[in-house]
Amino acid sequence: MKFIGAGARPGQVHRDTVFTIPNLLTVVRFLGVPLFVWLVLWQKEYGYAALVLAIMGSTDWVDGYIARRFNQLSNLGRILDPMADRLSLIAVAVTLALAGVVQWWYLAALLVPDAILLSVSLFYFRGHPDLPVSRIGKIRTALLLLGTPLLVLSKLPIPSTEVYAVVAWILLGLGLVGHWIAGYNYFRAIIRKGKSLKDGDDDGGLL
Repeated sequence: MKFIGAGARPGQVHRDTVFTIPNLLTVVRFLGVPLFVWLVLWQKEYGYAALVLAIMGSTDWVDGYIARRFNQLSNLGRILDPMADRLSLIAVAVTLALAGVVQWWYLAALLVPDAILLSVSLFYFRGHPDLPVSRIGKIRTALLLLGTPLLVLSKLPIPSTEVYAVVAWILLGLGLVGHWIAGYNYFRAIIRKGKSLKDGDDDGGLL
């Protein structure tokens, strides 16, 4: 069974529907962020925090599967889902940096590509460029969503924390590499789409 693009069927299109199960799950992912922040910074409950991250990560896959499998793709979800991923990962990284779990360079490695893409998007489109999520972008997100809860677990007084930490940083390292590669591809796609729109020909796609 494939995990990326699971449930996809030929001929599916995005609709102008707002109230769908995938969009509801995306909202749940948004709501998980303040809960995670509270658990880490105020309660120091890393076990429950890791559980919240695991649930947030699973909803990212589940909402996409439901959207494709039951034809609930929506224009709102196309924008909201990757936005939830980015905001969640950044908010979690800020929280872990404040808690001393990760160094600030990790946060910078996440923020710099997004800041560049945001600036270019605002320059060309005055808002969201509405580009499809690339395969590299999906793999990048999956690696970061897997590595982060493992890193949080490594801070618990449990056996094999060193193993958790090593595996976590392998996943996070690969995720950061994918983050920069995906960022570069998005940058090229935004430039291409922006220029083509000026010429009246929208052909901005992703590699």
